[in-house]
Order: sequence, then C-alpha cells, then structure tokens
Amino acid sequence: MSKVTGFLDHKRVGESYDPAEARTRHYKEFVHGLSDGAAKQQAARCMDCGIPFCNNGCPVGNIIPDFNELVYQQDWRSALDVLHSTNNFPEFTGRICPAPCEAACTLNFNDDPVGIKSIERSIIDKGWEQGWVTPQIAPVKSGKKVAVIGSGPAGLAAAQQLARAGHDVTVFEKNERVGGLLRYGIPDFKMEKVHIDRRVSQMEAEGVTFRTGVLVGELPVGSTVTSHHVTTISPEELRADFDAVLLSGGAEQPRDLPVPGRELSGVHFAMEFLPQQNRVNHGWEGQGQLLATGKHVIVIGGGDTGSDCMGTSHRQGAASVTQFELMPMPPESEYKPLSWPYWPYRLRTSSSHQEGGKREFAIATREFVGEGGKLTGIRTVRVEWDGNKMSEVGGSEELLSADLVLLAMGFMSPVASVLDKFGVERDGRGNVRAGTDEEGGYVTSVPGIFAAGDMRRGQSLVVWAIREGRQAARAVDQYLMGMSELPR
Repeated sequence: MSKVTGFLDHKRVGESYDPAEARTRHYKEFVHGLSDGAAKQQAARCMDCGIPFCNNGCPVGNIIPDFNELVYQQDWRSALDVLHSTNNFPEFTGRICPAPCEAACTLNFNDDPVGIKSIERSIIDKGWEQGWVTPQIAPVKSGKKVAVIGSGPAGLAAAQQLARAGHDVTVFEKNERVGGLLRYGIPDFKMEKVHIDRRVSQMEAEGVTFRTGVLVGELPVGSTVTSHHVTTISPEELRADFDAVLLSGGAEQPRDLPVPGRELSGVHFAMEFLPQQNRVNHGWEGQGQLLATGKHVIVIGGGDTGSDCMGTSHRQGAASVTQFELMPMPPESEYKPLSWPYWPYRLRTSSSHQEGGKREFAIATREFVGEGGKLTGIRTVRVEWDGNKMSEVGGSEELLSADLVLLAMGFMSPVASVLDKFGVERDGRGNVRAGTDEEGGYVTSVPGIFAAGDMRRGQSLVVWAIREGRQAARAVDQYLMGMSELPR
C-alpha cells in the first residue's frame, strides 16, 4: 500500500486544461499531464483494497494497485512494465477512455476516486520520453501468416500480440493511413496522431506489415474513404495466402434519422464531418470540406461523437452549436449506494461542452426544413418519458434555425457487404457471431476466420477493443500452434 493514510491526507488532483478561448483556436491536445510529484500524491490515495474493484472495472484488467504503488515509489520503469502487461496502448486509453476503473474505485463510494486515468497517462508519457518503449521482436518465427482486417485499436492490439508470438502479420486498412477511428473519428484535440504513428513504427520494427488503401471486398456506399488509390482484395485471396484471418473493423453503419427533409443539403452523418477535419490537419487540402464556419449547427446525439462534433464546430468558428439528446437530462451525480462499483448513470460534461454551446434534453426531431433543397431549420417537439415509453408534450413544437445538422446517434453494425463476402454468420444486431470463451473464443462460423472488437461486439470503447484484440490474438495463436502463451 502506497501510504496508509494517503486517501485521508490528499484530495484528488486533476490534470490541467488550457483555457477554452485559447484551445479552440487550434486542434492540438490541450490537457497537461500530472507532474511527477502530483502523480505520486495521486497514487498515494490508492487504498490497495483487499478486493480491487478497479481491476474488474477496467476491461483490459489493468493491475492498478500495483502500478499505483510503483508510481508512489517513483519506480516509473517498473510501473510501465506492469501497465504494458495488460494494455498495449495506454497512451490511447490514458487520453480517450472514460475510465470505468475510476467509477469502480472503492474510494469513489464516498469520496472522489483515485485519478487512475491520469496516472496511467503519466506512466506511458514518461516511458516514451525516457526511450523505454522499444520493439519487442520475437526470437523465433512460427512460419505462420495472419491477416488482420482493420487497423483500429482491436486490429492493432491483435497484430502486435501475434507478431510478438512469432507470426508474420499483415494489417489491411482501407483508408490511406493506419488507425481506423482512432485516426479519423477521434479529433486531434483529444488525441494527436503522433501517438498512433509511434506505435506503428514500433510494430513495423516488430515485423508487422501495414497495407493501407486496400479494401477487403467492395467499397460500401457512403464510405468516408477519400484516397484515390484504394485497391481491393477478395476474401478468397486472403484465405489462400494466409493461415488465419482476423476481422477487426469498426461498426461503421451509422444510425440514421429518417424524418421528412432528410434529403436536404446540410444534413450529414458525424462521420462525414469529423474525418475531414482530421485529414486537413494532416495535409489534405480540403477541397469540398464540410465546414461549420459561420453556421448554426445542431448535433443530434448526446454521446461522445456528438461532443466531438461540438468541439470541432467550435474550432471551425460556428455561429452557434446546440446538441440534442432524446433522453431526459440525467442527474448531476449518481446515487452511489445503488450504482457503485458499476458505470453510473449521470450527467457527463466534456471539455467540448465547457467550450460553449447549448445542450437540449428530451427533445425529438420531427422534420428538417429547407428552401431550394438546402437546410434552413429543424422542427422539434419536447418529449417526456414514463419508464421506456416516450410521448410528445403537447404545444411544445418549435422551429429552430439550422444551417448544418450532424447526426451522431451511434452506429448500428459493421458494413454488411464485408461480412457477406466472408460468409460468416451474424447475430441479431448484424455483428459477426463469435463467442469469447477461453476455448473456441472469437472464432466465426467459417474455419480460420476470427472476429474481434466492434465488428464482433458492436459499437464500444477503445479499451474494450484493445481487450478483444488481445484475447483474439491468443485465440488465433492457439488455433495456429495448438497452444498459446499469450495472455488473455
């Protein structure tokens, strides 16, 4: 235990942010990590519980009390080893994970939880600064070849684990650069892409081959791919050339809002909007870029993607930004005796919300209104909820001005055309049907074809994707070699 009375002696110390008026002028990260002293003080608050609920709250099973103790002792190198033993990419999770581990922290029952996420980020940032993050090259090659489809966090985690097990791994990515939604969906102000590029360099040194601009199957309608050099490869070619294939793409089918006026110019999916700005930040000239500049923007959807649309709209100079949520406004704080140690239902305010704009709850869209085929407004109605039953509030109709509407209501399933090409069975939600048992987990209905991440479980968190990628890598390794020493 770091310090017996640490949780009594010290209050939670959070990371610092640049002021909103400064950070909305650029697309760089604006969160400043903890100093060594602040990280040590934060780690001292860990009670090293007899039952560390934080471990169970963390999908990748980070050994949190152990690295807290090591940070308190200022043994950063050992803390990095402990962190990397369960998490391939803590620089991702230390920036964009919502930290379910902190919700499960025992101290959170009647106080502020330990700042586990900020400690995690401090460890990995110091690891990179000190040059401790180096390639781990397999001493013996297996002679087996594995194709990984999709270079998001699930695909990257699986590819790294499989390469370290000695397999020849090729990652196929349809976009022009590696990273999936990490690169094209997460705004740079939340996570700069240098973090992806450093890992790609490490993985290439470990033997992973990346083939970008390569689409498996056919380019789906409405794809966000903008590269003019996309080539295709068939599942049959992959199965002939590789000993195993892992499907680890994203849940890319967005939820639509089929109300009158949906066809108007000015109504777009969030994933038409966000990737363009990320590409511009990294060299794309932006011809025809969808911009919020000078526009009245309405974001439909109250989750993280909607928040990202708000933050990007602020930086593009929107005239106004409003976020709609169909559900009623959650309580500002949860009732911990009922919710702890599970993920609580409460109001969450992101840094993008703090930068300005409005949030509207319990509001539904009836119609998009326009002139000459161009969006000019949105007709709404207030709703109320009785359990799971929704009803409209009489006399609450409004017509609001809108030049740009961004649909950020989540994602339904993977692109069906890719799954159809492989002939794998799907579940009732359109995801690949595959279990997670230690024996036979992540195996699809087609021998030699595995699935992990959003393509298997549906839209989820980056930390769940990393977990699934690691576990799927073990399943693939076991299939190829008859046994596996990779961790689950």
